[in-house]
Amino acid sequence: MNFRNASIDDLESIYQIESICFPPNEAASLDSFSKRLQVFPQHFWLLEDNEQLIGYINGMVTNNQTIVDEMFAQAELHNDNGACQSVFGIAVLPEYRNNGYGGKLINFLIEKAKEQNRAGITLTCKEYLISYYEKFGFADLGISQSVHGGEVWHDMILKF
Repeated sequence: MNFRNASIDDLESIYQIESICFPPNEAASLDSFSKRLQVFPQHFWLLEDNEQLIGYINGMVTNNQTIVDEMFAQAELHNDNGACQSVFGIAVLPEYRNNGYGGKLINFLIEKAKEQNRAGITLTCKEYLISYYEKFGFADLGISQSVHGGEVWHDMILKF
C-alpha cells in the first residue's frame, strides 16, 4: 500500500472513482478536480495498492472551522498558511471497501495535518456517518450551512 500526492496526470482516474462513489448531485466535476490539482495538489492524496489507485482524500487548507459551499467552487480560496485542513472528499472503490482503507486515508490525513502544524481538520458529512468520524476524534458541530448537492450535512471538526 502506498500514499502519494495526486498530479494532473491522475485527473481522469480520480474523476472515475468520484463518479462511482458519489451520486451526480454530490460528485465533484472534472473541472473542479482539475482546479484542485492545480491549486493544492500537495493536499490531495491517493492510496494505491500494487500501483492500482483505490482511493483518495482531498481538501484545501483554510482558516474556516467549517466548510462553506464557496470552497468547493473556488479552489483559489486555499490558504496554505491556514489553520485547518479541510476534507472535500474521501472515496474508496467499492471492491476495496470494508477493509479499513477509508480509515487509513483519514489517519494519513490526520498525520499530515499534524506534521504541518494545523490546528485541526474540518469536514461535512451526512448524519449516518457522524459516528464513523467520531471514532477518529471528530466532534459534531450540528447541521451545516452547506447545502452542497441539495443535501443536509453536519459540520465535523477534529482539533489538535
